[in-house]
Amino acid sequence: MARNNVLVPLLGDAVAPRFDQALELLLLRRGDDGEERGRDTVLLDHASADGLCDFILRHEVGLVVVNGIEEEYYHYLRWKRVEVIDQVMGPVEAVLARLFAGELAPGDILYARGDAS
Repeated sequence: MARNNVLVPLLGDAVAPRFDQALELLLLRRGDDGEERGRDTVLLDHASADGLCDFILRHEVGLVVVNGIEEEYYHYLRWKRVEVIDQVMGPVEAVLARLFAGELAPGDILYARGDAS
């Protein structure tokens, strides 16, 4: 089975500042054609980078979009063949639009000028 799912740790409606402190996740299911097939918002009972890595592997996630992630977890996910696009900041819908357009890159800041609250 292909790992087409995308995971974005959230803080409100934006990418969470830190992977290891996220309590809310967006799990996006994509078909083999790359099109969105559904999405779920998942609430965690406590923040844990180890728990989040386990969640990613259990839910067949192939791509994680994050802002800050500790190097240890970045390398662990890459070792497990999970793509990680890091240092991404902005509203989740803007991030997903750029992702689906094939234009999302590490370091992208997608807040409108003066909108990074």
